[in-house]
Amino acid sequence: MENVQCFEKIKQEDKEVRDTFIKENTGLVWSVVKRFTNRGYDQEELFQIGCIGLIKAVDRFDEKYEVAFSTYAVPLITGELKRFFRDNGIIRVSRSLKEAGWKIKQEQDRIYEKTGKSPTVEELAELVHMTKEEVVMAIDANAQIESIDQKIDFGEGKTVSMLDQVVAKEQGVGAVGCQDSKDIEKEQLLNKMLVHSVIKKLNEREKRLITMRFFGDKTQTEVAKTLGISQVQVSRLEKKILRQMRTEILGTGA
Repeated sequence: MENVQCFEKIKQEDKEVRDTFIKENTGLVWSVVKRFTNRGYDQEELFQIGCIGLIKAVDRFDEKYEVAFSTYAVPLITGELKRFFRDNGIIRVSRSLKEAGWKIKQEQDRIYEKTGKSPTVEELAELVHMTKEEVVMAIDANAQIESIDQKIDFGEGKTVSMLDQVVAKEQGVGAVGCQDSKDIEKEQLLNKMLVHSVIKKLNEREKRLITMRFFGDKTQTEVAKTLGISQVQVSRLEKKILRQMRTEILGTGA
């Protein structure tokens, strides 16, 4: 059964289809659980916690998000596990990572003030004499405090981060299972570093558009009415903004 048909039946409260779809996608949970080894918890226990995120994803997913279910589900599964670790005092940022993150932040601010552009991962790695992987780890660790990856609550239990939405929307990834979850995580980590500073550089209309589309679940038609422009203009502007953000973040002409 196609995903579209599945979710139509799930919305109609077809319990059998819902349960089957959940079982068929438990592989997503295991792929996330494997990233959290050596935490002192049994993997089966973490799997059960991750399944809470999977169930939330199934119940909240909407085709209008225009992303693959896996792209939507993985952050929710990861979020449940991170919340569990945080509540149990497991997530800790080492002193060395904090110091590295502070040094990287200083370089980011210095370069942006000097050039008006955010440095790429490669540029930061060269400046602070670290590998690209170490730079990403340091930024990600320090982003626990304040990050664009923080979940936004839309009410009714619906939480999605802007980062997840931006990456998924721009990539337009395929069906469940067609993209490795590790690739999704890698893409999110790379984007996470600089997306916050990029968003701050958008003009007011662009910020309103992104907010309504990604935080408010508004259709392009609804956004067009609010901004006083056509739906076609909204579509073009949205694609332009996402393309610019991605180019700025990754330092490519993507």
